Amino acid sequence: MQMRLRVAARLRELRGERQLSQERLAELAGIARHSIYRTELATHSASLDHLSLIADALGVPLSLLVKD
Repeated sequence: MQMRLRVAARLRELRGERQLSQERLAELAGIARHSIYRTELATHSASLDHLSLIADALGVPLSLLVKD
């Protein structure tokens, strides 16, 4: 659960820095907005595939989403 919370916080932070809505980030990543929503709430674990798509859409390495 700690990893999920860490990813959720980092995702919200990076999305906010880029001034992207959940909907826009989902469009850029090619995934459903609900997936972004659930990942940010840490209610579900995102797959590595989805995290990779999200990281690419944010223009960051995947490792940045999961590191402290």
